[in-house]
Amino acid sequence: MEAIAKLNNVPTSPRKMRLVADLVRGKKVGQALSILKFTPNHGAIRLEKLLLSAIANWQAKNPDEKLEDAELYVKTIAVDSGRMLKRLRPAPQGRAHRIRKRSNHVTLIVDSYEGDVTADIVESNENED
Repeated sequence: MEAIAKLNNVPTSPRKMRLVADLVRGKKVGQALSILKFTPNHGAIRLEKLLLSAIANWQAKNPDEKLEDAELYVKTIAVDSGRMLKRLRPAPQGRAHRIRKRSNHVTLIVDSYEGDVTADIVESNENED
């Protein structure tokens, strides 16, 4: 049984957030939390809170199961671009340069290992390389 957590309008560029999201994709929840805790990037703090929220959502869906026995892992993490604030910055000789302040939306899905899911993760990681 999977649980979803979403984070919208994060004031960080999607490219910077994807760097952090790629670190935890497919990892076990405990390992992903420790990676995010010690990653110095700005997006790691927000992703750590989002992962904790996804774990809480999973616990709310499955009140009878223990968290330790479930072997949760990060099934999917997607970073999409959000709205873009456009600002003008003064430039020489009376001109102006456009500044684009980007934001992103993050969707994180946590699931428990059931059956031969580890083989699927290994295959997907080999396809990414």
